[in-house]
Amino acid sequence: MSRTADRWYISFRIEIEPTNAQKVVDVVGVDLGVKSLATLSTGEVFEGAKSYRKLEAKLSRIQWLSRHKRLGSANWKKVQAKVARLHQRIANIRAYSLHKLTTYLAKNHGVVVIEDLNVSGMMANRKLSKAIADMGFYEFRRQLGYKTKLYGSELVIVDRWYPSSKTCSNCGVKKESLSLKERVFNCEHCNFECDRDLNASINLKNAASHAVSACGLVSADTTRVKQEDFSLKANVSKL
Repeated sequence: MSRTADRWYISFRIEIEPTNAQKVVDVVGVDLGVKSLATLSTGEVFEGAKSYRKLEAKLSRIQWLSRHKRLGSANWKKVQAKVARLHQRIANIRAYSLHKLTTYLAKNHGVVVIEDLNVSGMMANRKLSKAIADMGFYEFRRQLGYKTKLYGSELVIVDRWYPSSKTCSNCGVKKESLSLKERVFNCEHCNFECDRDLNASINLKNAASHAVSACGLVSADTTRVKQEDFSLKANVSKL
């Protein structure tokens, strides 16, 4: 039993057998981002709930009221309860959107490929820290880890140093640099043009496809595709 804000919650655990439903897509690459929560190699784009951003102004107003109440007074306690309820609402909205997305991925895709993001390092960027925290990347990976087991699919974690954004998904040539402002990937080698996030997700998909054909898959939560595996790939076909 636990209490959050002014509500009590009871948690319990049951054991169920994993289901092996037929998958619509064999392998899908998933590129996580701040602008859009997830861009799939199939071309699908899922926007994040961005619950904190939407409710930040309201939260600031309530917190401002809290600072102008006498500490420990009845009115101060009422305002604190409002702050706690709003924080819980923000978390619930974020968790609900993540559950919908991770369930969709695990139920309909045989292999789900994501990148091993350095979330703590990304949070060091003051300009992006709020947006990154609002997306819930860690929770996304946690949910995907157990849901892929539950629905009979596999989770592949690609090494964080693999240049999925800088590599052309059409010819395999890597760019020397790619700024965050560049939202469209343009390859000077083959003149391929593609949305930056879609290009990255296709690279993740193809990288995992190569790893599966070369050496197979292991357990869903421990699978890691090392960077050296990608050097064997000479060319990447179009989506």
